[in-house]
Amino acid sequence: MPYSTDHLPALPCYLNGEITTLDQARISPLDRGFIFGDGVYEGIAFYGRPGEAARPFRFEQHMARLERSLKETQIANPHTRGEWKQIALDLIAAHPEAGANGPLDWFYYFQVTRGVALRDHPMLPGLTPTVFATCLPLKPPTAEQRAQGVACVTADDFRWKKAHIKSISLLGAVFARQLSYEQGALETVMFRDGFLSEAAASNVWVVKDGKVMGPPKDNLVLEGIRYGAIEEICRAAGIGFELRRLPKAEVLAADELLLSSATKEVLPITTLDGQPVGTGKPGPVYARLYAAYQQAKEATA
Repeated sequence: MPYSTDHLPALPCYLNGEITTLDQARISPLDRGFIFGDGVYEGIAFYGRPGEAARPFRFEQHMARLERSLKETQIANPHTRGEWKQIALDLIAAHPEAGANGPLDWFYYFQVTRGVALRDHPMLPGLTPTVFATCLPLKPPTAEQRAQGVACVTADDFRWKKAHIKSISLLGAVFARQLSYEQGALETVMFRDGFLSEAAASNVWVVKDGKVMGPPKDNLVLEGIRYGAIEEICRAAGIGFELRRLPKAEVLAADELLLSSATKEVLPITTLDGQPVGTGKPGPVYARLYAAYQQAKEATA
């Protein structure tokens, strides 16, 4: 069913120092984020327990990546780490579903653009960055997706070569995700020059003979925060872990394939281009990683 945009919900959002609502928030048409996609973003999961405030998962790592993206794009960071966290807490408190019987887990999305100026390509100095943020209930994968795994398709990675910047210029990812959407699949696993890069909105992991493998951290892949989390889990559990260039043939011959992201956490791919991955069911390495991930979430909450 098509998504209706007739009326945006009056849910809280943050815009340039103020809490407002999505239906009332306004930016200049000359904001460089609107004109050029000139900005960066982050998305952080917040986990909570009954009666306790939600806490961010791997917050310092998210902040470090934000700072790297801002440095790469030469945009000044408009907030301290403490201020970024407080914006999320204020948005959760302002949400109509927040409270004793409300959601425990939240997804904090925020973006920083270079700001407003007459349209010209150079990175003009001295602009005031535009900051927009929301914090909405987190929607994790369904129990069925976890039990059965998900279907994905493959495609060539046709995006730019600065994928390590978490840029709001996401048209390439939109095109890639549309490929899987039109085929009823969850994600598009992409290959650049015959080697695994990532999915449209996830990192991809290959499991073979009990070892977890992923692409190297370079300019061709956005280093997801779960890169570090999965490596730590593997080390603690005695699971082999390796980052290297992975040819498509190895990916297609994997025992297990996994997706990772803030909202998916760790999720098994059991069908790729209509063919089963491994046994066609979620595998034992996925089960161990998922269980350890839940423990890490509990420790955060």
